[in-house]
Amino acid sequence: MASPHPNLDALQRDGFVVVRNLLTPAEIEHYRTIATAATTKARTGGWPHFRTVPKQFPPWPTTPPPASEGGIWGVQHLLHPDMPGRESFAKCYFSESILTVAEELMGVSGSGSGSGSGGAEPLVMELFNLLVAPETKDFELRWHRDDISEKATADEELQQLAAKSPGGRQSHAQYNLALCPDASLVVVPGSHRRARTDTERNAAPYEPTLPDQLVVQLQPGDAVFYDSNILHRGVYRGKLEGGEESRLTLHGSLGLKAADGADAETKKVRATAVLQHGVGAWVHREDAAFGIGERPEKMRANLVAMGSGEGVGYSLQG
Repeated sequence: MASPHPNLDALQRDGFVVVRNLLTPAEIEHYRTIATAATTKARTGGWPHFRTVPKQFPPWPTTPPPASEGGIWGVQHLLHPDMPGRESFAKCYFSESILTVAEELMGVSGSGSGSGSGGAEPLVMELFNLLVAPETKDFELRWHRDDISEKATADEELQQLAAKSPGGRQSHAQYNLALCPDASLVVVPGSHRRARTDTERNAAPYEPTLPDQLVVQLQPGDAVFYDSNILHRGVYRGKLEGGEESRLTLHGSLGLKAADGADAETKKVRATAVLQHGVGAWVHREDAAFGIGERPEKMRANLVAMGSGEGVGYSLQG
């Protein structure tokens, strides 16, 4: 008998799941157009929120490095009120196709359960960014887990992995949605449920090959949803000759609202992971309302309730 939750089964077993054809050809073309415009705006100093080469984690500089040094590798805050194309980005982020997969992965029963009038919304709006190719050089991220220090002992890793996914349940859904062919994400399947092996622990930060690693292959419109604490890294190739973008990948996360009785430490871990990127500085603004239905506003309200982000610190450094 086929499993009623194939995506969740794959995520729990492997730490990631590829979902094909989440976007139509027309949607791919449209999002490529506005994503290219956002990238150009950030590279030329017209958008102040970006990820810069060679830095891997926030906080990010406020001035983009010159193209000769690689420039930027990401554009932050696609849902910001001042982002051109914001309404289209929001329709993608809050689309039924993405929310349905996220609900399955986080164990939320009843699609759209928070969308009806008066219903409590279980999902939290988190982050929606864009990952792009450096301008003149290749760029790599070191092996890491998003919320666990590389200095953690094996016992500490196991304790933190169990705490962040109690009973194997995800507290958030993180994904890469490709608008160009993408082979940038490298993962070690199954590593989200165990401590690092001696080989992994002793490997160089940018070790090109680890045992059992897998390069996730995406075509335009495909998405990979993955446990952010799977052992993974990124390998980004520079722009194609002629200036065509070789990478435009929407990078999003959605959260599960913490239970009313959740302890302060549980709430703080996710707040740090999300608010370290600066989304709390603008999400509460009056003009941050989306105007595309009730559910996005409830999800935004859940994010506002997490706070401004002042003093939360950073999950990782470097």
